[in-house]
Amino acid sequence: MMSNVSTMNADARASRRPRRDVDGILLLDKPEGMSSNRALQQVKALFNARKAGHTGSLDPLATGMLPICLGEATKVAGYLLDSEKLYRVRLVFGLATSTGDDEGQTVARGVEAVTRSDLDAALLAFRGASKQVPPMYSALKVNGQPLYRLARAGQVTSRVAREITIHELVIEDFHPAAPVLRVRCSKGTYIRTLVEDIAHRLGTVAHVAELRRLAVWPFSGQAMVTLEGLGRVAAESLRALDSLLLPLDAALTALPDLQLGESEAGRIRQGQALETVAGPATWHGGLIRLYGPDRRFLGVGERDAQGRVLPRRLIRAPEAATGCN
Repeated sequence: MMSNVSTMNADARASRRPRRDVDGILLLDKPEGMSSNRALQQVKALFNARKAGHTGSLDPLATGMLPICLGEATKVAGYLLDSEKLYRVRLVFGLATSTGDDEGQTVARGVEAVTRSDLDAALLAFRGASKQVPPMYSALKVNGQPLYRLARAGQVTSRVAREITIHELVIEDFHPAAPVLRVRCSKGTYIRTLVEDIAHRLGTVAHVAELRRLAVWPFSGQAMVTLEGLGRVAAESLRALDSLLLPLDAALTALPDLQLGESEAGRIRQGQALETVAGPATWHGGLIRLYGPDRRFLGVGERDAQGRVLPRRLIRAPEAATGCN
């Protein structure tokens, strides 16, 4: 983690410089003990960016992939919020905490070890679609208030169970008291709650000891950058820093793409629908990536029931924004 002095220096330097327009996606390796918002602010300061946002919070305890969207990339952040996530979690049986992780107070104790066969059997029940009640210590808002603020004030409120899907849930490293699990899940899945529910099924309690996010689809296997690494690159030049950014459309590779001519691209940029467009053979409607001449990424469009292509989320006219193929 960057020291407080380094952080203050980075923030101070940025405050003396005019903010700049910089567009792209950074795959940050968030350090332990830092909030996602604080990590975002440090990245924004290092890039001296005018606008930035992250794509789904990680708990301060957690480390790993936190995509940071700078500038026009904030317009595609929502697609990453909706994507699958991959986690590695080490849980500890026998102790439950108020927060579901190491940071909370002990609230219950139970059996401190399980067998591998019992754990394997318990995991079977959580694979696939199910409903999960969000924890009190979460950023989910109720009546405009984040649940964690209510929890810190000693308040407990009812929460509506939400649909989630666990695509993969396996033992990566078995230890009777503290196994490591690998979890690939849908948006809105709380790993702390999953750990508590698994323990409950085994007749005991548990909490999260370590949590790392390995992937946020479609970013799986790509290299991440630490804050320390960013600081070193920032000391070289902004050009070197910008070279670490992925293009805006890298978040949208699951969508089919459509190449437009100059006149069609101009009409889309003016917010007009395109009546007849020859799309790819696999395209049957829905959201699609739009490209203009020279493969310049224009944004996201949608084909409606009448077969028209409508602009849905366009980016600022790029001077030098390129697309991914």
